[in-house]
Amino acid sequence: MEEKVTVKEIVQQFDLETIGGKKGLTKELVTSDLYRPGLELAGFFTYYPAERIQMLGRTELTFISGLTESIRRERLKFLCDEQTPCFCITRGQDIPEELLQSAERRGIPVLRTPDSTTRFSSKVTNYLERRLAPATTLHGVLVDIYGVGVLITGSSGIGKSETALELVKRGHRLVADDAVEIRQEEDKRLVGHAPKLIRYLLEIRGLGIINVMTLFGAGAVREYKRISMVIRLEAWEEDRQYDRLGLDEDRIQIIDTNIPLLTVPVRPGRNLAVIVEVAAMNFRLKRMGYHAAKTFAQNLNQSLEDHEEL
Repeated sequence: MEEKVTVKEIVQQFDLETIGGKKGLTKELVTSDLYRPGLELAGFFTYYPAERIQMLGRTELTFISGLTESIRRERLKFLCDEQTPCFCITRGQDIPEELLQSAERRGIPVLRTPDSTTRFSSKVTNYLERRLAPATTLHGVLVDIYGVGVLITGSSGIGKSETALELVKRGHRLVADDAVEIRQEEDKRLVGHAPKLIRYLLEIRGLGIINVMTLFGAGAVREYKRISMVIRLEAWEEDRQYDRLGLDEDRIQIIDTNIPLLTVPVRPGRNLAVIVEVAAMNFRLKRMGYHAAKTFAQNLNQSLEDHEEL
């Protein structure tokens, strides 16, 4: 699922003033990186990253004003590349007429903001990193359990939503049911949230759709959560060998990120909510440096060695 961000969206999001090049507001942004064309204004265009938003602050505009008219026209014309999405002028400063003329001819929007260059750059970069991050949608339930984002997956009817409902009753928080929209942020972190249409809703077969926030309060839901582990529910198979110690750690790849995967067999009599809750608690312990299965294995090996020495 590829996100698209246009210059018009940036204008609306940050309440920017459009000075020229309005016919280019439909241009799409392909990167979250911004650029301040200092070297280019000095005449060095070898590595000009034209595909980025071009920021002109007080430093750049002061330098431009010191150029002769012919050089100023030539260099600003070169800045107006067909790949350039837009120019952003910060601190509400006046815009060089040569830039407006060249940008208008090329259909490149010229925008203005009263914010400082550093502040505006930070806001736009953070926004674009979120919007342009790689994303996908998975079938499952996302729950926040003791601060651990647990994505519960499995075939339809296996009991994902019922498990989530029991977890909510136990004091944990629902993030998304049925469809979980996931984006990969910086450092390959996976953040999941619910589509707007089904936010806070939970579908229970035989009961129908319930609104978790209405029933259990605002403390029972949250809008988004970083995904730390995946628990896959599957029907119990008598002839399959399941991990009984927890020494083998499987992983699953979502987009470009590998995260821990725990497979839990489902059969009558097993309290899935408690198992999932304990799995999240155990995951926290592992992150804090304590691994119960490894400790048991080490103690067992030590006991066997001591017995052999006797």
